[in-house]
Amino acid sequence: MERDEVFMRRALALAEEAARRGEVPVGAVVVFDNRIVGSGYNRRESTQSPLAHAEIVAIEEACATIGYWRLENCELFVTLEPCIMCCGAIVQARIRRVVFGARDPKGGAAVSLYTLLSDSRLNHRCAVVEGVLAAECGTVLSTFFRRIRAAEKLADSE
Repeated sequence: MERDEVFMRRALALAEEAARRGEVPVGAVVVFDNRIVGSGYNRRESTQSPLAHAEIVAIEEACATIGYWRLENCELFVTLEPCIMCCGAIVQARIRRVVFGARDPKGGAAVSLYTLLSDSRLNHRCAVVEGVLAAECGTVLSTFFRRIRAAEKLADSE
C-alpha cells in the first residue's frame, strides 16, 4: 500500500496543478516497472476538448513513451474514480490495474465496471483498488468546487 501512496501523491500533485490552472482537479499517472511513463491532469478547459481527461492524457503519453498502445503491464493511478469514457480507454489500453482516490458519485464508473472487467469471458482483467489517499483527493476536489460556487454566488449578488 505504501507504493500505491507514493504514486497517488504524484497524481495528487498533478490534480493540484490542474486546480491552479482552473481545470477540474484530477491527476493521473501511468506506471510501468515502478516508473512513471505517462502523466496528466484535466485539460478540458484549456484545450476545449471533451477528451482531455487526466486519465486519457496520461494513457496517451504512456503509449508514446512505451511505443505501443497496449499497456497490459501498466498501472493507472488517478485521484478521482474514472468516468465511463475513461473506463473504456482503460479497457482498450489493457491497463492491468487501476488505483483511484476519491469516489465520483455523479460520473464514476470504475467500481461498477469492475464486475464487467472481472468477467471470465473477457480476455482482459483489470484490478481496481479504491480509496488510496481518498481524503486528500476529495479535499482537493471539494475545495475547488467550493471556490467556484462562492465566485458564482458573488457574481450573482453584484
